Amino acid sequence: MELLPRLNILDWPDAIAVALTVVLFLAIGWAVEHPPKNRPSVSLLMADYRREWMRHFVTRQQKILDGTVITSLRQATQFFISGTMLALGAGLALVGNPEQLILVANDLNLQAQAVVVEVKVIFVLLFLANAFLKFIWSHRLFGYCAVLMGSMPNSEDPVAYHRAGQAAELNVTAARSYNRGLRSVYFALAALGWLLGPWTLMLTTLLTAGALIRREFASESRAIVMQRVE
Repeated sequence: MELLPRLNILDWPDAIAVALTVVLFLAIGWAVEHPPKNRPSVSLLMADYRREWMRHFVTRQQKILDGTVITSLRQATQFFISGTMLALGAGLALVGNPEQLILVANDLNLQAQAVVVEVKVIFVLLFLANAFLKFIWSHRLFGYCAVLMGSMPNSEDPVAYHRAGQAAELNVTAARSYNRGLRSVYFALAALGWLLGPWTLMLTTLLTAGALIRREFASESRAIVMQRVE
């Protein structure tokens, strides 16, 4: 019960800033995964390429390239698993050390109590924890996909294209988890702005949301992916 009075310094701008961050995080995730039919996101466009990849995989004679690609995808998730794990460990160590939190507050010229800085750090850690779990699941799904690719029979076998479809959907699902993890990392960086105050959090959140929307719906890379041979 003693915690509530100590959090009185968190005023309504803090509540609005936190709510804005959470709402935009969820809204952008929904928009990326359920875009308008006339304006597909990069993630959705790449899902079609992943399915096409598995269809070509069935008839490709040399499959070394495919194994290399799936390995590189798993290595990417491993990198972020390690990175988020280190960040989580550092954040938890900071939360468990009130003296360090006071030093952080002093370095940032904040007039906040240690418990307030602690709450703000925990807010960042929630995004990092979500990213960590998403990356782990993505890594596992890419592994499942690799197993299905390895079990795929020759193209003459009627099971081949069914197995290719299964591998493709696992690949798409793994990529979806990977993208969700990346969005969590982006918003964890945005959440760091709260250490400088609610208005800074609103600004960093809006900038992050704008960057994600632009990259998914209005980027040069999207225009390149959209180019198809007629």
